[in-house]
Amino acid sequence: QVQVVESGGGLVQPGGSLRLSCAASGSIFSINVMRWYRQAPGKERELVAFITSGGTTNYADSVKGRFTISRDNAKNTVYLQMNSLKPEDTAVYYCKAEIRTSFTIPSSAVYWGQGTQVTVSS
Repeated sequence: QVQVVESGGGLVQPGGSLRLSCAASGSIFSINVMRWYRQAPGKERELVAFITSGGTTNYADSVKGRFTISRDNAKNTVYLQMNSLKPEDTAVYYCKAEIRTSFTIPSSAVYWGQGTQVTVSS
């Protein structure tokens, strides 16, 4: 069994910062790519950023220069540091992890967290 749990969301004023965390636990052999998505009310879920096991990162244009994704492989955790937040960053943020659960199973499965709400408002 594998669990993926996000935390760190909340209410913040425009220009403020938040740090999201996403921790994977359970039967984990290795974790490949970890991604952050977000979904605002009435909109489709969109990719915010991803990070590979080797540390390669990529960002959506809308968050470049403001958000930073990082990971701690020893803790099976990915972070999203969000600075200079704007009202349009308001959304539920989801973590997606590609996890290999056993040495004997060569492929990875996708696991999603339950989401954490980020609200940017004065």
